[in-house]
Amino acid sequence: METTMTTRIKEILFIVVGTAIYAFGLVYLNIANHLAEGGVTGITLIIRALFGIDPAYTTLIINIPLILIGGKILGKRSFYYTILGTVCLSIFLWIWQRVPFTINLDHDLFIVSILAGLFAGFGSGLVYRYGGTTGGADVIARILEQKFGLTMGKSLLVFDIIVLICSLTYLDLKRMMYTLIVSFVFSRVVDILSSGGYAAKGVMIITNESNVIAELLMSHLERGVTYLHGEGGFSSEMKRIVYIVVSQQEINEVKKLVHSVDEKAFILISNVHDVEGEGFTYLRPQRRRFTLKRTT
Repeated sequence: METTMTTRIKEILFIVVGTAIYAFGLVYLNIANHLAEGGVTGITLIIRALFGIDPAYTTLIINIPLILIGGKILGKRSFYYTILGTVCLSIFLWIWQRVPFTINLDHDLFIVSILAGLFAGFGSGLVYRYGGTTGGADVIARILEQKFGLTMGKSLLVFDIIVLICSLTYLDLKRMMYTLIVSFVFSRVVDILSSGGYAAKGVMIITNESNVIAELLMSHLERGVTYLHGEGGFSSEMKRIVYIVVSQQEINEVKKLVHSVDEKAFILISNVHDVEGEGFTYLRPQRRRFTLKRTT
């Protein structure tokens, strides 16, 4: 119980720090140098440029309804952490805009773009790595995935492109091209920090505690597991292998849960490029537990 509480505090702390870093770069690099941004944050910058409304307020105004609509899709833990990330982002946007600080880069937009991507990617990467999001585009993508079958990766890409095109209402083409550099650097940094992206991950766990670990994964992640029957090459010992498919944001939690039971467990993680089914392309029942057994 104490370990779980410590883990939760750590996750919350890093989500707060991540949103602070992201907001810092957005204010002192993107906004200060008139660069755009993708996603819902990009929409808030468009509103700021056209109507003069503080992004700290529009971030909440746009995100909170989306989070409430997508609450059941997100799941309990992601729901709370998404609210945390969204609120913290708004708070830090409000704070940084009122702190007199300037990053002097001699108007070199290339360096500005690299730094903006680093700050945004590092901040967002921390948030994603510890189970949070800053709302907005993630929620929209999951709703589109459930209703129309569009994958999250494609939905997010299309959404970002639309927002960036709309940003031409207040930006010239030159700054838009520099914004694309920001987006590229952002995506690479997020990949490094959180094994980013939106494809799922297949996790195979070889352990002597398969029953305990399976129950722990199902109860904490609310995802089903599959038992695969295998035989050790050296020992000829029969084992039940636990297989589970999770989102990339859940990988770190899977590792923590497995190692809390068996520190010597053998964990294999593979990319799942396309996944359909409960919890991914349609809504999974809350707290439902089941196992699928297959003999090889």
